[in-house]
Amino acid sequence: PVPPNGFMQKEREVYAEVYNQNATVSASTERERREKSMGTKEICRSELRSAIRQLSDRCLYSASKWAAEQLVGIEQDPAKFTSSHTRFQRGSSSIRRRFRTNEITSTPMAGVSYVSTPVPEEDNEAVDSDFYLLAKSYFDCREYRRAAHVLRDQTGKKAVFLRCYALYLAGEKRKEEEMIELEGPLGKSDAVNRELVSLERELSTLRKNGMIDPFGLFLYGLVLKEKGSENLACTVLVESVNSYPWNWNAWSELQSLCTTIETLNSLNLNNHWMKDFFLASAYQELRMHNESLAKYEYLHGTFSFSNYIQAQIAKAQYSLREFEQVEVIFEELLRNDPYRVEDMDMYSNVLYAKECFSALSYLAHRVFLTDKYRPESCCIIGNYYSLKGQHEKSVMYFRRALKLNKNYLSAWTLLGHEYVEMKNTPAAVDAYRRAVDINPCDYRAWYGLGQAYEMMGMPFYALHYFRKSVFLQPSDSRLWIAMAQCYETEQLHILEEAIKCYKRAVNCNDREAIALHQLAKLHGELGRSEEAAFYYKKDLERMEAEEREGPNMVEALLFLATHCKAQKRFEEAEVYCTRLLDYTGPEKETAKSLLRGMRIAESGFPSMDVEHFPP
Repeated sequence: PVPPNGFMQKEREVYAEVYNQNATVSASTERERREKSMGTKEICRSELRSAIRQLSDRCLYSASKWAAEQLVGIEQDPAKFTSSHTRFQRGSSSIRRRFRTNEITSTPMAGVSYVSTPVPEEDNEAVDSDFYLLAKSYFDCREYRRAAHVLRDQTGKKAVFLRCYALYLAGEKRKEEEMIELEGPLGKSDAVNRELVSLERELSTLRKNGMIDPFGLFLYGLVLKEKGSENLACTVLVESVNSYPWNWNAWSELQSLCTTIETLNSLNLNNHWMKDFFLASAYQELRMHNESLAKYEYLHGTFSFSNYIQAQIAKAQYSLREFEQVEVIFEELLRNDPYRVEDMDMYSNVLYAKECFSALSYLAHRVFLTDKYRPESCCIIGNYYSLKGQHEKSVMYFRRALKLNKNYLSAWTLLGHEYVEMKNTPAAVDAYRRAVDINPCDYRAWYGLGQAYEMMGMPFYALHYFRKSVFLQPSDSRLWIAMAQCYETEQLHILEEAIKCYKRAVNCNDREAIALHQLAKLHGELGRSEEAAFYYKKDLERMEAEEREGPNMVEALLFLATHCKAQKRFEEAEVYCTRLLDYTGPEKETAKSLLRGMRIAESGFPSMDVEHFPP
């Protein structure tokens, strides 16, 4: 350290000693922070390893897969692992560096195990264990009733859960078969899971007697939700996640019941790091995208290499229409996990919106070779054919996606879009309504319904659906523009409301640059020349900044030239007229006429104003 000038030798020694002490304290603090950080990660890692085994043993495979992905997403201690052990983790680090909004200097203490890891009570009887192994084998082979039959006399909590879960899935399988038999693969049907009544009765009794474990509570909550008892289902699922927080399936079912922020805030959840994953996902479904992003950035401190978190960040950015960032994240995800199909349909939507033919073609070919009968793969291929204008083929693939998963929301919405392109509005309306039935908070489906009714010349209905969509997604300029255009129709012709909508579109970053031009035109129609000139000027500045030419620029220049001439601002009007002389259409002659009129007016002869000349 170099002390300030003028220090004596003794003072220099004291200064150096203090500096060294501070440096030692800083190094010690940094070391403690890192040790604490690695300790937190070790706790999460230990909990997830235990959870993966327990979830897999109960055939909750999707929850087990989710937990395993988060386990690998935790950064390894470089002191213990070589680079070969972290090969899977290399990919997402560049995304983290590029898109971190707030650099987190320490590992978030999101849950650091405020809840101790409960080890579920296992069945110790050797005979019970043998029966359980047989039942699990049948379950894995999708022979659900055989699995339930094997465990009919077993009383352990683990065996009871697997038996009830097998019966639930057997009922779901039969319900799907009945629906196909009665209405076809995409038809509506009143078929129900016939096992729900008996399962509710049994699981309710077990809960009252205190003979149910967290996994049984999860299943009980799922049954209650299917039967429409949402309040009790919410209570039971909260009990489940508070007792055993590592079952992501339970959190997902609980999230589906949180349709408002009030419901979410009313939940009495224990503090655990899994709660942060739940809140981040719930915020996203409630369209609180910035809050969701903040939560995922927070979790990123511990789960630095989680592909799941990266995909969710991309999903939030997609909802905010930050397509450039979304594309970069998905490219990195594919480099890190080249056979990933999950969430790639969202990536295809981005490529479709950007009209990236080659990239979408490559993605469609890639998922086709990986797993062509996944619903996501079918949607990606459908998007590819839609971008090529082959709408019949596109419809075929979207319908195939729905045969594989009838509740696949994105496929219903995209199918509706294709029918709109094909001018088949009744089919489009049906597809959008099916999407709304699955998720009433899907603004795209409401927007699609508005478009369909607008095409049928029914603006009152269209306006109703556009209002629904804009309520759900008030930050999307396209929805405000659609509603404004509805107000402009001959049947409605409420121009003041249209102006309000266009103003909202401008405030929502109207990328298509429609709103400014329409605001200028509407103010012109209403005789408000000053307001019209203001918006024409703003629109002109934007077109110049984006280096765009076209009829909108000609219209803006003509209006501004005429307006400035009428206001006796001849120099400004001359600038606009001079620019119009570069065009070859009738606007060139109009500009010449305006220039002649201004020169006559400037000569000082009152009778020489251009308005006094015959056309």
